[in-house]
Amino acid sequence: MKLFHASALALAMAGAFPAQAQSNADILRELQALKDKVAELEGKLKAQEAKLPPAAGQWGISPDQARELNRATLKAEGIEDAMESQGLKMLTISGFMDPVWLYNQRQNRAGFQFLNPVALGGYNYDSSYFGGVTIDFQKEMEGGTKWRLTLVPNRGTGSVIGDASIVQEASVSVPLGDMQTRIIAGQIPDWSGYEFQQSTLNKLITHNLLYDFTLPTLYTGIGMEYVRGKWWSRWMVANVNTSARNAGERAPALVYRVDYSRGEFAGFGFAGLHGRGANFRSDDVNPFTLDPYKTADTRLDLFEVDGYFVRGDWTVQGQLSYGQQKKAAISADPVTGELRDASWWGASALAAYMLDPRLEAVGRLDYLHNRKNGGGLLGYTVADDRNGIGPDPAGDAERGANRMALSLGLNYRYNLNTTFKAEARLDRADLPVFLDVKSGSYRKSNAVFGTSVIVSF
Repeated sequence: MKLFHASALALAMAGAFPAQAQSNADILRELQALKDKVAELEGKLKAQEAKLPPAAGQWGISPDQARELNRATLKAEGIEDAMESQGLKMLTISGFMDPVWLYNQRQNRAGFQFLNPVALGGYNYDSSYFGGVTIDFQKEMEGGTKWRLTLVPNRGTGSVIGDASIVQEASVSVPLGDMQTRIIAGQIPDWSGYEFQQSTLNKLITHNLLYDFTLPTLYTGIGMEYVRGKWWSRWMVANVNTSARNAGERAPALVYRVDYSRGEFAGFGFAGLHGRGANFRSDDVNPFTLDPYKTADTRLDLFEVDGYFVRGDWTVQGQLSYGQQKKAAISADPVTGELRDASWWGASALAAYMLDPRLEAVGRLDYLHNRKNGGGLLGYTVADDRNGIGPDPAGDAERGANRMALSLGLNYRYNLNTTFKAEARLDRADLPVFLDVKSGSYRKSNAVFGTSVIVSF
């Protein structure tokens, strides 16, 4: 029995081994065929790639190029580290200058004006903020805090308010919780109206009547800023047109602005001021200084609404303003001699059309109603025969002059950094309030012509 089992096992194994050997040979042949097929496909792929132009970097770089790339990488990282350690990271510096040539008919003068101090001639519509140099530093820090310092020698807001300062703006913006809710503080130029102070953003050389005579210059204080979708709102509790209060003055003003953008092409905004502002007409003696010419401020209320529409070659902008100030009228009561309130309202509209991609034609029309109590505007509480403000010197002191102005101009964008401007302006009043310095007489109109070149970076 044992012999029979061994023989059977041997026969079974002998039968199985030839079958197994045959199966392995088939597998080897199939693997070899598969390798041959893959080699054939790779050969065809290489042949096709050889017919294509080489792509950039396809063939790699040489050892020398690799070493040069490493040196450049280390150098870039070193520069980045140095900028961060020196506080230059996220710092932007920009600026511009705009020399101006101007002719004024009634002032009998023509010539260049550039960096002329506001303190020497005061703020006038034929000098305004143009003809200066501006340099702007803006820094954004980790966490989203923003810092800004703008310097404008002789022609900035610091000069206009009488501080003889070159500081146009010095402000900080600190996010609270998110980037759309911020604390704002410092010295900030007024944000009212559709026109900007900077010559690079203003389509004409001069500003409109509302900008020059009815809007504040700057605010010094603290407030909040909110961005919610299409709405942008700002408010401050601030000094108006002064960097510090005089002795005995304690009440700041509330100032605000709200903007709504309907989209890329249209929007509107409004701004206001309610509080106390400087009154150069008041003869109330300050009990702390005993100086009748540096008195306590009086109640001031300003409100304006403005809007814009930009579509294709057209730009249209407009503004309506109203203001009043206690005891700031030019003419006192003829019977009692008491000071009276000043009030005014006005409108301004501007339209511009691109004649070609570089040349733009601009027209602006302004009206300022200022008859009450001999007139009187923000900061203009006495008759001004250069700007045409106040009553007829030879007429009724109770009636102030209403003012109008028409400006026509051209802008030519020579290149990305250079713009040439030309403007012809006619100012009129319904009373003879412009002094003709050549003849010594008073006229109802004055003509101004100016050109400028703006170079920015």
